[in-house]
Amino acid sequence: MPEPESAIISKLPLVGTTIFSVMSQLAAECGALNLSQGFPEFDAPEALREALVGHVNNARNQYAPMTGMPELRQQLANKLVQQHGVQLCPDAQITITHGATEALFVAIQAVVGQGDEVVVFDPAYDSYEPAVNLAGGRTVRLPLQEPDFSVDWDRLEQSLNSRTRLIILNSPHNPTGAMLSLHDLDRLADIVRPYRLWILSDEVYEHIVFDNDRHSSLMAHPELFERSFVVSSFGKTLHATGWKIGFCAAPDALMAEFRKIHQFVCYCIATPLQLAIADFLEHHPDHWQQLSVFYQAKRDLFCGQLQSSRFRFMPTRGSYFQLLEYSEITAMDDLAYAKALTREIGVASIPVSVFCEQPLHGRYLRFCFAKNDHTLIEAADRLCQL
Repeated sequence: MPEPESAIISKLPLVGTTIFSVMSQLAAECGALNLSQGFPEFDAPEALREALVGHVNNARNQYAPMTGMPELRQQLANKLVQQHGVQLCPDAQITITHGATEALFVAIQAVVGQGDEVVVFDPAYDSYEPAVNLAGGRTVRLPLQEPDFSVDWDRLEQSLNSRTRLIILNSPHNPTGAMLSLHDLDRLADIVRPYRLWILSDEVYEHIVFDNDRHSSLMAHPELFERSFVVSSFGKTLHATGWKIGFCAAPDALMAEFRKIHQFVCYCIATPLQLAIADFLEHHPDHWQQLSVFYQAKRDLFCGQLQSSRFRFMPTRGSYFQLLEYSEITAMDDLAYAKALTREIGVASIPVSVFCEQPLHGRYLRFCFAKNDHTLIEAADRLCQL
């Protein structure tokens, strides 16, 4: 006879409902403007949606190959040549995944074992540490340096040892919008050269960078790419987060290990969705090429409307998130303040402390500006009244 439910020993005893679900539910209950969870308020491009309907109606509805539809892997390889000047093998070095989160999980399971150490940088996206725990590893959290949230490379170097198996990077960074430069990547290469370790680079906001900056991908750094998994998201790029399609790029040997696990986590991704994305990448490259311009206009609108507020902020360098520092308004902790703003003025955000192990010096809330202009103007107007 099975033991009662109370006898279950949780593998993730400290994990509950994510803050994103909590704040989105609270926003719905309060009828608030939801600038918390990171999804666009506007729809995916019409041409993408039409391509999907065409493939569904053309009987392209059966299982896809485990590695992803060949058409999509080839179009992605073509795009990477334009974007980074790198030629990856679509058959051996690219795998289509069930969103970026699955790719991150699988990459961690592929290389992290019992007792291994994994370095992450706080604030850190909340899926990293649970995946490390499930692999039997231990997360070593290093704080980014406020106020620009840059990496302390000397501290990273001091933290590495023979047990370090993986370093997780995120650029453009969620939640801070910080970005790694080519100089940063060169410094990282110098640091990791003596160690037998791997790198996981979360680059889901690769096309959302501002002020004429450039995204520095590990795919374009030959020395680092030899030991790296690079993960990104079609959902973020195509305003279609509900499609949950991403990809992982890695050298042949790492990708072979990645696929061993991917096939048992999520054997394949919906065929017509992949084919629609392949068509869209081929015929509408202007979409990803103009994405930074599109989102910079929204960032500038939101930040411009907040100039008269009591919040302190630096316009984000990348991603579609803006941090607002509120210590001059209240001493309330950020979780309590985020909930209070949702209830009292009808604007939902994410408290940044949930991404951290140690408290930050400042008090920050994260706001998503992937919203319609009228939503951003109304939200900023309410925030300015505080």
